[in-house]
Amino acid sequence: MKRDLDFNELLDESRQGEVLIIGDDKPQNRKLYIESYGCAMNFSDSEIVASIMSENGFSTTNKVEEADVIFLNTCAIRDNAETRIWTRLRDFKSAKKNNPDLIIGVLGCMAERLKTKLLEEQKLVDMVIGPDAYRDLPNLILKVESGQKAVNVLLSREETYAEIAPVRLSTNGISAFISITRGCDNMCSFCVVPFTRGRERSRNPESIIAEAQDLVNQGYKEVTLLGQNVDSYNWEDKVNFAQLLEMAAQVSPQLRVRFSTSHPKDITDEVLETIAKYENICNYIHLPVQSGNSRVLEMMNRGYDRDWYMKRIEAIRRIIPGCGISTDTISGFCSETEEEHQETLSLMEWVGYEFAYMFIYSERPGTLAARQYKDDVPDEIKSRRLQEIIQMQAKLSLQSNLKDIGKVHKVLAESISKRSKEHLSGRNDQNKVVIFPKENFKPGDYVDVLVTDCTSATLLGNPLK
Repeated sequence: MKRDLDFNELLDESRQGEVLIIGDDKPQNRKLYIESYGCAMNFSDSEIVASIMSENGFSTTNKVEEADVIFLNTCAIRDNAETRIWTRLRDFKSAKKNNPDLIIGVLGCMAERLKTKLLEEQKLVDMVIGPDAYRDLPNLILKVESGQKAVNVLLSREETYAEIAPVRLSTNGISAFISITRGCDNMCSFCVVPFTRGRERSRNPESIIAEAQDLVNQGYKEVTLLGQNVDSYNWEDKVNFAQLLEMAAQVSPQLRVRFSTSHPKDITDEVLETIAKYENICNYIHLPVQSGNSRVLEMMNRGYDRDWYMKRIEAIRRIIPGCGISTDTISGFCSETEEEHQETLSLMEWVGYEFAYMFIYSERPGTLAARQYKDDVPDEIKSRRLQEIIQMQAKLSLQSNLKDIGKVHKVLAESISKRSKEHLSGRNDQNKVVIFPKENFKPGDYVDVLVTDCTSATLLGNPLK
């Protein structure tokens, strides 16, 4: 099957990617190696896992050959992600022939959905652990060491890991994720998340703000508040997302605040006004549309139609002028016609997205769409439509970036550029990647950069003295 394409693969300097290997080499008794696949929530979860394992005598390593325990934190959103994980597990099974004591475990979304296949049919792993069972890891490892297979995929209505301090092994020391909710109640017809991550619950706001303050104390300059749907954050009917966002902004004026992901049916004017009120809340919103056609959106059970989405975009433009907007799209959803596909393209052009994540529809077992709809759009048509979406987004991204030439942007420098050691890479308020000469600046600095050129993926400029 043709793999899903993501427009961020076109980014010259993007931090995005489907796989993240987290580790360091602190000398402790035993070594843990983790690979994370999929969304930012999985990366955040891996840091929780590393913390729990650290408390039980494990340090992390980025060298798989050193590992006593290997965990794959998995994604079940698309078929391509699962295919990659199966391949990786077979690689690890071969490695186990040379190290019989090696423990291999699958965490996350695939764990809950495919526990029987992983443990019994394929016999590729020793442990299967769902997203709400990470506190049980030490007990499960003991069980494996006693010669048994270990599994815990029970979902919880309360677990948020609120008091566990993540081990930020993958970080640049500048940006970090903070999880504010777990699970999802939206039940989009194409999505497995409600089945693999359970019901939505919000984390205590005091623990979120304490984590943000701790990051500031450590020198971090940016946090991203994470949730499957951040706009539905609600702590005991006392704190909503707009109020939490304000609390985060007030931690420090030097701390940039981002969030992901918003839902078109839930994002409120109160949230938009809070963004506009605080300079350190980034003027950037990721607002997945999935389709530009109302009939398809209804089949997807998205809870809004084309007109509603357009009005939310108009509100963003009105309340936060110059706000960067990105999206998700799915090509070839069940029964999608050519005319409906064209509506997605026309909506993209109307919005003028800065960038997008774009995927072919792949049926996920157990979802409402898999049970009720026929996956009847041929693969070659899905692929062609996806290419048209990608081409549209490349045009829109270039148009957006061209408008930034001649403007000064406040950029948070994040790293040395991948293409030149003499340049730094960072992001501006609208989440665009900006490359500029390093001079006397370093990662972690805020730099005013005059944009002089661009590609469809990157802004290029010079720092102001």
